[in-house]
Amino acid sequence: MQAHKGRLEGFDDVGHGFGDVDQAAIFCRNFRRGTMAKISRPSTGRHHLAFVLLLFLVAVGICVPVFALLPSLSSRQSLPPALSRDEKMMSRRFYIKDDKFWKDENTFQIIGGDLHYFRVLPEYWEDRLMRAKALGLNTIQTYVPWNLHEPKPGKFVFEGIADLVSFIKLCQKLDLLVMLRAGPYICGEWDLGGFPAWLLAVKPPLRLRTADPAYLKLVERWWNILLRKVFPLLYSNGGPVIMVQIENEYGSYGNDKAYLRNLVTMARGHLGNDIILYTTDGGTRETLEKGNVPLYNVYSAVDFSTGDDPWPIFELQKKFNAPGRSPPLSSEFYTGWLTHWGEKIAKTDAEFTAASLEKILSRNGSAVLYMVHGGTNFGFYNGANTGSDQFDYKPDLTSYDYDAPIKESGDIDNPKFKALQRVIKKYSAPPHSNVPSSNKRKAYGSIKMQRTISLFDLMSMTDPVDVITSTNPVSMESAGQMFGFLVYESSYISKKSGNILRIPKVHDRGQVFVSCLSQDVDGGVLRYIGTTERWNNQPVSIPTTECASNTSLFILVENMGRVNYGPYIFDEKGILSPVYLDGQILHGWKMIPIPFHNLNQMPNLSFEMQHTKKRSKKFELTKDVGQNEPALFAGEFSINSVDEIKDTYLSFNGWGKGVAFINKFNIGRYWPSVGPQCNLYVPAPLLKAGRNYVVIFELESPHVDLLLRSVDQEDFTCGSNYSKVNQL
Repeated sequence: MQAHKGRLEGFDDVGHGFGDVDQAAIFCRNFRRGTMAKISRPSTGRHHLAFVLLLFLVAVGICVPVFALLPSLSSRQSLPPALSRDEKMMSRRFYIKDDKFWKDENTFQIIGGDLHYFRVLPEYWEDRLMRAKALGLNTIQTYVPWNLHEPKPGKFVFEGIADLVSFIKLCQKLDLLVMLRAGPYICGEWDLGGFPAWLLAVKPPLRLRTADPAYLKLVERWWNILLRKVFPLLYSNGGPVIMVQIENEYGSYGNDKAYLRNLVTMARGHLGNDIILYTTDGGTRETLEKGNVPLYNVYSAVDFSTGDDPWPIFELQKKFNAPGRSPPLSSEFYTGWLTHWGEKIAKTDAEFTAASLEKILSRNGSAVLYMVHGGTNFGFYNGANTGSDQFDYKPDLTSYDYDAPIKESGDIDNPKFKALQRVIKKYSAPPHSNVPSSNKRKAYGSIKMQRTISLFDLMSMTDPVDVITSTNPVSMESAGQMFGFLVYESSYISKKSGNILRIPKVHDRGQVFVSCLSQDVDGGVLRYIGTTERWNNQPVSIPTTECASNTSLFILVENMGRVNYGPYIFDEKGILSPVYLDGQILHGWKMIPIPFHNLNQMPNLSFEMQHTKKRSKKFELTKDVGQNEPALFAGEFSINSVDEIKDTYLSFNGWGKGVAFINKFNIGRYWPSVGPQCNLYVPAPLLKAGRNYVVIFELESPHVDLLLRSVDQEDFTCGSNYSKVNQL
């Protein structure tokens, strides 16, 4: 997606390493050995043991992406293999001639939709694709996020939710063609625009989205893996892939033609000359001039605001394609829009959207609905935007519903689906697919949570070899902590009049605590002082302490999602500047990772429980300033039988801010006090008959009765709905 007229101006594993594959092991330092404090609750036998082990899984883990460990679709369903090149029919061609798309010997109108495999559980891929087909679509477009597939240098993942090949084969099984947006940059409201975060740790710094040789070498390594998997799936080879996109809306960012030519050369080297390579840019002369690749046989597609007159833009498009090679295509026809935390949920009128689409289709234009189904930003993969500067920071919701015709839960019983289907049926070839019934949802009721482990118990579980020491704070990426949270620890001498703490550059949110750690166990008291934020960076006043010696300072920094679009995409996280205490730079820091992305492996339990027990006794959180007590809370609910397993939502009304896990899977962030999202979507495949375990990391104030609720409806009415995060 891009910014142009009428638009914005502006799992779970991590990448470890500064520059090359050999350093990957160094950056796997975040992976935990340890155990938890004993949970004080009555024993319930084997179920209690399972419950305790679940908490272990959430608190600590090993270097494995949460998404990759979902079962591969290919292991559950029989999918047709792509034909070998020798077996393909020589007449299988998808090409451009006479300003039209041609499929074999017939003209073809693309009526497509974006549906991202990485935002939907594999168990639901077929369900969502069937709904897209019922809408009348003949083509699916999807991004390929590099960071999902290469979470650390040289470690490539194509299993579970990252099983791109199975997703493409499933499209073929359902007689849907595929337009593949291979990047390396994708935007898409996805963390860092799909770039692996470890690219930000490479020294000397890479110049992303340019012809920088060091950057292109890493792109080439990535595409050597990706495009070899794609080649057998090309339409000319018997597969469904008809077009492959190079970069994304580059004309809104840069003008490095050498970079684009390098990408085209790489793609042609792997995919050959039969495939249509394309670019997508905003429908203005400036963006098309910067984003097209002249003389390289690359087709230039356009996008523009829904409601704009499409045909003058399609005429402009012709000027950037060879004669006879400019079929009109809106490769992002917006069915809705994204929403940031603190904004009112985005909605667009169904009839207006359908009428705008008909203006394209009625004259044999092609269009790809962005989105046909949005899905969910599971884990920590949501992106963010900026406004006038990098401090005008706007993180995206966990929900990527997008007000699309197929809702986040798969629901199609809505005016937009019906209006678009009515238009599309006029122009799509019969037979038309039957409309699937909506998936059932179920409310499982109240879930009693209990406080189990404090932030500082989690800190105590960190192996000392994983703690980084430095004169000044270092970024999360430099510390090898690509997602989640990092604790910065230092010490200072308290003044009788108190102290003033100032952090000029914190990305994105830091909660400040102090403690007299040098005193004995019973005397140590932890006090919450305040919060400093990227979008509201104010000094924090620290009251005087009565510590016998130096006062310990702790700053819990949350990475809320990297910027995915615009000039500030080089979005490192953590404390990125000196820290000032009373105007003087504070030196001597420890960086302690809290990696909640490591969820799906059993931890090393050799770390002594006694150490954790002592630590938890030592720290006593006080409520001197508000109720901000970062801690893990755990609960459970039961489902009687497999037949009762349905989609549900967790309602966080009454809670503060945090991240939630269901049966070890990170379902995303919640922040009901800011809104608008109140509930997190829980797809049925994450649930099981019997006990289901919920763990949340609450950063601020828990519900007064420690209750979560499982409900059967979405809810986007929390917070003010009109404020913006940078105004809070």
